[in-house]
Formats: sequence, structure tokens, C-alpha cells
Amino acid sequence: MRATTYIRWFNDISLADRATVGGKGGSLGELTSARIAVPPGFVITTHGFERFFAGLEKENSIRSQVEALRDHDLKEISAFSEQVRARFERAPLPEDVCADIVAAHSELCGPNLNSPLAVRSSATVEDSEDASFAGLQDTYLWVKGAEAALKSAISCWASLYSVPSISYRHKRGMPEDGVTIAVVVQEMVDARSAGVMFTRSPLTGDRSMITIEATWGLGSALVGGEVTPDRFVIGKVTGDISVREISNKLIQHVPSEGSGIKEQRTPEELRRVPSITDRELKALADVGRKVERHYGRPQDIEWAIDRSGEILLLQSRPETAWSGKDRPPVAKAADNPLLHVMNIFGGRR
Repeated sequence: MRATTYIRWFNDISLADRATVGGKGGSLGELTSARIAVPPGFVITTHGFERFFAGLEKENSIRSQVEALRDHDLKEISAFSEQVRARFERAPLPEDVCADIVAAHSELCGPNLNSPLAVRSSATVEDSEDASFAGLQDTYLWVKGAEAALKSAISCWASLYSVPSISYRHKRGMPEDGVTIAVVVQEMVDARSAGVMFTRSPLTGDRSMITIEATWGLGSALVGGEVTPDRFVIGKVTGDISVREISNKLIQHVPSEGSGIKEQRTPEELRRVPSITDRELKALADVGRKVERHYGRPQDIEWAIDRSGEILLLQSRPETAWSGKDRPPVAKAADNPLLHVMNIFGGRR
């Protein structure tokens, strides 16, 4: 696996490379080096974006126009975003950048060049301890073929100028000259189940608790708020599953027949069945503890379990709800562990 100016492989990167591979890319490299199972892949570095972007800036500066936008004028920001993203889609990809991406795609996919991939934005300020770009840029799932991967990568670059992304930078007063983006390209997980895990209570900050949310199929349905997930609370020290809440999971995201994903109704017999077993919950909690030890701070983790039962991590970022708060958890230990999550879940039992 040969690294180039425009391509870096997970095996060769870490969070120290965030400036060129972004927060998501750096995290996946960091997890790989820590021997945490992640789907293999590579990163199209910020150098690739800057090489492509230079042509657009030379024609008509985008960055200066972003800084001139008025924070409160959503209509103006929306019109500008639409215009810029159209420019990205029309602009030619430099030949050297294109050649490196196609070569890396071929190496990742091997004999089957139509192997499904995930193409994911990775902003350089994403998932830092004091700012999180999570969800502000685009992700494309079940992407098949080099041409589709190239198109998806350009769309990820363009999403740096989405309305939410522009608005977020304006709100935080971030200078446009320091903003750039990388793109993660990795093997797609055909997930039987997927979800998120917090290595401290998202309500109280209690670091003795791990909270896991899970659903059938791909995790995009959960992240997008389209399904109410199963929820579990596990004692970090004891490993006891102290709280379990099984939801009626009406829909799930699955691969479409060609490329991309689709929403489908969950089979009736699975809707109220736990989407993850107790054994898998405990194994996932073990992984969460290992990841937290590696980073030295609580984590917000995206995970998937493939059809063979293997647990794979898709991302780990610093937990932000309680970061920077040096006070103890607001809730003391309780005899009823459900109290740690009751308010989050509306008091349902």
C-alpha cells in the first residue's frame, strides 16, 4: 500500500496527521494502530482537496465570499451554498489526483472493483475536543466502482460549503483560510446491527456507565433519527447490563440492489427483538473500555456488527457533552441504575 501526496492508508496515520487526513481519518488510523478492528481503507488527503480547490479559487474566490456572508441571512447562505456546490460538481478533477485515487481504489477493492465502499467527509477540525463538525459534511454509503467513488469524493469536498457547515463556522468565528477537508474511503460493512456507544453517561457524566444504542441494519437510520434504537446501560467495572430498553424498530437501512442504501420495513418478527445479544453487548463494552484507555478520555463511538458477528468500529470521537467539565457527575450512584437514563428516554421503563 503506497502512500502518495494525495493518498494515505489507515496503517500509516494517526491523530497527529489530522491536518492532512482530518479528524475522522486520523481517528481511524489511530484505532488501527491500537489494534481495534475497523474496516480497512485510505484517506484522500487535504492536499487533494487543495489541488482541486485552487482552480476554483483562481476563477472566483470562494473563501472570501464565505467570510462576507451575513450570519443571520439564511436565504443568502443557502443560495451561495447551492452555487458553490454546483461549481464543485462541474469542475474537472486534476489528472494526478484522479490517478492516485483510482489506483488506491483498485488496491483496496482487489479483484472486485465493484466492492461496496463508504466515502466519508473528514474535516480537519472535525472531532476535536473544542469543536465537532460531526454530521455537517456528507457521507455516501454502498458506493460501487471507481467513477462513483470519485464523484462521491468531490461531493464530500463540496459539502464543506453546505449550509450547516458554513453556518457553524460563522457562528464560531472560524477563519476560512484554515478550513480544509479530507475524504475517507473504506470497505463498507454489511451490518446486521449497528449503533453508537458512549463511554460515560450522556446525561450525568457518570464515567462508571457505558450507554449503547443499537438497531437492525446500517447505523445511518439511527444517526438520522429515523428509528428509535434499543438502549442499554452497562457497568464499566462490573460489566453488568443494568438497563435494557427494547424499542419497536419499524424501519432499517439496507443496501439497495445497485448502489446506495434504501429504507425498508423491519420484519415483524424482529421489530421488538433486541438487535444485539448480551454477549455482543459485553464484547462491545470491552472494546469501548479499550478505546477509552487508548485515548485517555471518554469517547462517542460508532460501531457495526457484520453478518459474521464481527464487531467493527466506524469512528471514535471525544465525548463533548461533558468535556471540559472538571466537576464530578451531578448524579450520585443510585440503587436503581435506570435513574441514570430515565430522563433521556422520557421516563419509559
